[in-house]
Order: sequence, then C-alpha cells, then structure tokens
Amino acid sequence: MAQRIYLDPVAVTGPQAAQDSALPLAGGPLCFNACQIARRNPAQPSRVRRETLPITDLVRVEGARAWLDALTPPRPAFAGITLVRPAIMGVVNVTPDSFSDGGQRLAADTAVRDGKAMWDAGAAILDVGGESTRPGAEPVSVDEELRRALPVVQRLAEAGCRVSIDTRNARTMREAVAAGASIVNDVTGLTHDPDALAAVAELGVPVVLQHIQGDPQTMQQGPSYDDAALDVFDGLRARVEACEAAGIPRERIAIDPGIGFGKTVQHNLEIMDRLGLFQGLGCPVLLGASRKSTIAKVSRGEPADQRLAGSLAMALAGVQRGAQMLRVHDVGETAQALAVWRAVALTQAPPDAPA
Repeated sequence: MAQRIYLDPVAVTGPQAAQDSALPLAGGPLCFNACQIARRNPAQPSRVRRETLPITDLVRVEGARAWLDALTPPRPAFAGITLVRPAIMGVVNVTPDSFSDGGQRLAADTAVRDGKAMWDAGAAILDVGGESTRPGAEPVSVDEELRRALPVVQRLAEAGCRVSIDTRNARTMREAVAAGASIVNDVTGLTHDPDALAAVAELGVPVVLQHIQGDPQTMQQGPSYDDAALDVFDGLRARVEACEAAGIPRERIAIDPGIGFGKTVQHNLEIMDRLGLFQGLGCPVLLGASRKSTIAKVSRGEPADQRLAGSLAMALAGVQRGAQMLRVHDVGETAQALAVWRAVALTQAPPDAPA
C-alpha cells in the first residue's frame, strides 16, 4: 500500500514574511516558510516518520506540490462570509443539558434575546441547537429537537441574523432551513442519519463537517488513535469525499476537527498543535474549543462557566494556526481578543482606530 504524506505548515508568521520565501496560508494574512512532513503507510498507521523542511526544499518531496496547492489558495466565501479574518460563530443552545449553558435558554424569548446580543457583539453566525451532544448525553426525539430549536431559528433569521442549525438529523436540517437557517452544522459529519448527505445536497446550503469518534453517549469511553491529528485528518478527508460524491461541492464545506468529541486531553492538544494540517483539505477550518473540559484539565479544574481565559487562549492559538472560524460561547470577549491579536500580530489596526 502506498505511503501517505501529510504537510503541516510551521513557522507561521505575519504578512511581512511573504516578502521572503514564505507562502500564504489559505490566502490569508498568515504565511509559512516551512512544513513538517509526516509519512506513514496505511498498513502500519502508528509508525509515523516526521521531518521539517523549508519551503524551498519541498520541491524534491513527492506529493508535496498537491499539498501546497491545497494549503495556499484563498478559501471561497462561506455562507456569504469572506474569510479574510476569523469569523465568530455564537453558540445558542436551546437545551436543558448542554455541558456549559444547559437550561439557560429553554424559553424561546431568552434564546432569541441572547442570540441577538451575540450578533450585535460581533458574531457572523448564530448556531442554534436543540439536542445536547455533550459526553454521555441522551438523544432526544426529532420532534422535541424541532420544538426547541425551530422557533428560535425562525425568529433570529427574521431579525436578519445568519443562522446555522446544529443537528445530526436530516428532518431537522430540512425544517430548519425552511425556517431560515442557512448553514447545517453536524457534529457527526453527516454520518448519524443515513439521509443527511442527500438532505444537505438537496438543500444547497453550506455544511460544517465535524469529526467524532463514537457517539455522544460513548465517545469519551477510552478514545484511541494511532496518531490523533493524522487519523482525524483522514476521517475528515473521507467525509469531504463522501460529500462530493453525494453532490455537495467542496466550496460549500467547512471542517471541524472536533475538540473533545471522542478524544483525550492529549489528543486535543496534539490536534491543536497541528491545526494547520487541516488546511490541506482545502476547506475553511472551524475550531470549537470554547469552555471545553480540556481547558480545566490543563489548568485548575475550573467549571465550564469559569473557563473564559482558557477559551480565549485556545481561540488565539487556533487562529495563529490558520483557523478561519471560531465557535464560542463568549462572543464579545472573543471579538475583542481577535481585534487585539490582529493589531499586534498582523499590525492591522481597524480603519477607524485613532492615530
């Protein structure tokens, strides 16, 4: 079986690096001047050889050209969002049992109020979900999911907000899009419902494919990988290819490596460290690390509502590695952190900033 290679951009810097031998990462302001190359045989996936080479030396590596062709071009707009700077997806859970904010927005009026506040604070997408997919969560019926989510989707869309529906059920996808949602966000990468691929293809809306090992009820019971980052990459590549085969073009797809979905703390950290690798799929990368338990486990065991600082650290680490979208609970704080990061790291002050 043929050996596979993987390229992870390293030495990512600001736009000034493009004046030298660096290349743009996904056509954005970040540039990279070297790549870590990983090689492995699918028959022996746990045996990985790695070396780091400057861009100028990659021409001699078989298969590297195809990777660079995927890593460097600008990504097309996603649901009308130009990705020249990181976009924020605000979490609007309409559930009693989500890990962070379960029960806070069971009333549609509360969910709509909070969603509008997130939109005003800088969210480009509001992600409405009516079923918790936290570790150990029990599934709910599609009827109940729709009862919770559909009024919120409709009212936020009518208010002019861009809405995504966080669901793994094809019927919910269809009814939410009919109610005004313009994006589908599926934590199972369109694998849970046999009709999901066809539904998204027929609806013609963009989709976020997240990686998950197992299902929400069992995913944290001993997750295992040969190499976390490479295995997740391969899993997402397979889902992107399945989407294309079903009639969903790659330009309508974003991918999410699924921090905390069937992964240990070490797996999550390895994926974060190699996040640039996922640009090799040629799709925008969404990072959902907000308030995740990994933050507490590498810190002091803080409860979910006390993980803002760690969430911001994860967000900034993600955008420094090329993430184009961030799914977060704390929209205003994340927007401020991104504005400061952009001004410092990229020397890009907003046009209306005082001299």
